[in-house]
Amino acid sequence: MNNPADSPISSKPQRFPFVTKLAYGVGDFGPALTANVYVFFLMYFLVNVAGMNPGLAGSVLLIGNVWDAVNDPAVGVLSDRTQTRWGRRLPWMVLGAIPFGVTFFLQWIVPFQDQWLLFVYYIGIALLSNTFYTIVNLPYTALTAELTQDYNERTSLNSFRFAFSLTGGIAALVLALTIFGLVKGPTQQYFLIGLLGGLLSTIPIFLCVWGIYHPVLAAEKYRKETIIEQTIPIINQFKIAFTNRPFLFVIGIYLCAWLAFQNTAAILPFFVVNYMGLSEAVSTQAAIAVQVTALLALPLWTYVSKRLGKQGAYMMGTGIWLIGQVGLWFLHPGQTSWIYPLAVLVGLGVSTAFLIPWSMLPDVVELDELNTGQRREGIFYGFMTLAQKICRGVGLFLIGLAMRQTGFKERTAGQPLPDQPAAALEAIHQVTALLPIALLLISLVLVYFYPITREVYSGILLRLHERKQKQQGGNG
Repeated sequence: MNNPADSPISSKPQRFPFVTKLAYGVGDFGPALTANVYVFFLMYFLVNVAGMNPGLAGSVLLIGNVWDAVNDPAVGVLSDRTQTRWGRRLPWMVLGAIPFGVTFFLQWIVPFQDQWLLFVYYIGIALLSNTFYTIVNLPYTALTAELTQDYNERTSLNSFRFAFSLTGGIAALVLALTIFGLVKGPTQQYFLIGLLGGLLSTIPIFLCVWGIYHPVLAAEKYRKETIIEQTIPIINQFKIAFTNRPFLFVIGIYLCAWLAFQNTAAILPFFVVNYMGLSEAVSTQAAIAVQVTALLALPLWTYVSKRLGKQGAYMMGTGIWLIGQVGLWFLHPGQTSWIYPLAVLVGLGVSTAFLIPWSMLPDVVELDELNTGQRREGIFYGFMTLAQKICRGVGLFLIGLAMRQTGFKERTAGQPLPDQPAAALEAIHQVTALLPIALLLISLVLVYFYPITREVYSGILLRLHERKQKQQGGNG
């Protein structure tokens, strides 16, 4: 029997080699690249390239994400129950990688001109794409809680993960900006974005599996030796998850922060192109400024989290983010020079939205293990991933609905952008700034009352360690 102090999961602080953290982090490059292209360009593509009306385009995205209400928890539960010699999570990542890239590519072609044929096609692709995204990304994210129980090392692992996540997001925007500059015609531009994005998103998944294979198997071996599992019906698992009070706080924080980010990202091309009267290139450059700032700020917020705790880091970052959002409200056509400084302020805050809620979630998993005797990372990470997709789907649906109700005119495929009515432009202005401000204020209230501080978590971990010691003593 292994000594817990020497195990991959232990109450003692554990440090992974740099190479292991690097390999773990690269696993989020592909999902982040595809997610960023979806967030910044999909609504714009459906309306201004494929020629769908905003209401139908928003409905496509909403339906795809409603499907995730079934898809994400199901994959979470199934990956928790997977038993192979490669562990519970890695087989899902390997088998899902290629279909994940292929379905991403299929999202960016325009096979029909008819509105309803396009509607059916894009719904079908959205269902497939979301499913394979979940199959790849959910088991990957659940590995954070399996690899270590160390409070600060989890934040460090997540900082590597989100460094690659933000790098993937930046790569998506640089790829798009490059193609916009080299290729003429929006249909051809997005075809190439889909093709190259699909390739670039698939390869890093295999690199990640190769680099973390041994630590994952060691963690899986320790889990089997120290945790006595019992079968709990799926419905009861959901009930347990949603009676975990800190988990509800984490979900609420993440929903608010991520919906604020997704809303701003999705409306940004319309805000820059239609409201500000600037080019698509400026929109992409502003998005890159947000992502690069968020990436560079990760070490800062990792340090602040170690000094002040996760709640303190989130409050500081979100306060800066709010300043940027308020600035967007006062931004009007002709004030182009302010776009980039405001993007930097938003990026500083967005960095904490990437890092902190995902660093809180493994602490919730430990509390659940203390209460139930089981480690069910998949079910919690499933709902967290679902929350992320709900933000994207609901946000884009509401944007499409608002634009449709205010008379926004979609572009006919192959034609110049039409002039927009004043009501549609004002709706774009308000959605860009006011909704994120409200959501971020709610998230600050939730963070203030979040119950698992560093001290509380240390107590949870100590009780788990004592219980495992007793189990090992009984087995010996």
